[in-house]
Amino acid sequence: MTIQVTGVGRLNSEQVNSVLRSATLAPSTHNTQPWLFRCAGTGIELHADPRRILPATDPDGRELVLSCGAALFTLRTAIHALGFHPATTLMPSRADPDLLAVVRPVAERTPDPKVSRLARAITRRRTNRRPFLPSAVPRSTLATLRHATELEHAWMPSLDAEQCGHLRDLTSRARRVQLADPDFVAELARWTGLGAGARDGVPSYATDGSPADESWLLDGFGGAGNGSRPDPLVVVIGSLTDERLDRLQAGQALQRVLLTATGAGLDASYISPPVMVRAARDELRRLLGCGVWPQVLLRVGYGLPLPWTPRRPLDDVLLETLVSA
Repeated sequence: MTIQVTGVGRLNSEQVNSVLRSATLAPSTHNTQPWLFRCAGTGIELHADPRRILPATDPDGRELVLSCGAALFTLRTAIHALGFHPATTLMPSRADPDLLAVVRPVAERTPDPKVSRLARAITRRRTNRRPFLPSAVPRSTLATLRHATELEHAWMPSLDAEQCGHLRDLTSRARRVQLADPDFVAELARWTGLGAGARDGVPSYATDGSPADESWLLDGFGGAGNGSRPDPLVVVIGSLTDERLDRLQAGQALQRVLLTATGAGLDASYISPPVMVRAARDELRRLLGCGVWPQVLLRVGYGLPLPWTPRRPLDDVLLETLVSA
């Protein structure tokens, strides 16, 4: 069934269609795209899609909410770039925990040039799972990404060389835990290495050339570790507490960081095991030593261009508009 896209708030139907398509370009774990949208008169609702949770990989739905937060930031950014203020209410209904946000395009405003740059990066952002080029990331980049994180009420704690060394070991151990779980392995196979005709999941072309052991991500861009290559920039996005709201905000911070990096000509990918395996995540929190709950771990660097990963058609992520009696 085709659901008609309607005007919402100050946006006409064509503009709503545009911002929704932008929102669906957000990153998500295994490209599950676990979001749903509803045009609700004065606002666009963002819902989590519980049918797309990954029971083995993400049993408590933390990654799902982070992914939806990334879609929410993309939606907000696309609306702002059209010249409207995206008034946003987070977690608006205790009765419906899957309703994560309502974004109301209200008063017209002159787009902020910084937000417009982020909007232009939406279609260029990719998750680059391949080795990066042997080019050092400027030191100033970390401060820029940390500022982007804080604008979305999340935190980017510092990682020194010793912590990165421990992190490499932690990543290897956490990955072994994952691969020892047959349910995780089956789920991974279900969502990755897919053919070109898939509408979701990670196609094989997106992972070609990437070693299976994710610990290489922390070691000289996959090089021989001989000191001739610069180390990757590794960053953590965290929250002060670990509630659903914190995860939603961390997801928005994640997408602001990714679009900021894309706008600077940088690529990023995830170092997933230390935040997906519960015991490893607890150890990573202790390693950081600042009380922050780690939500996302990224490596940032310069990569070669990559093709699109697939996206579901808009009809698949739209809920019917509610009609008042």
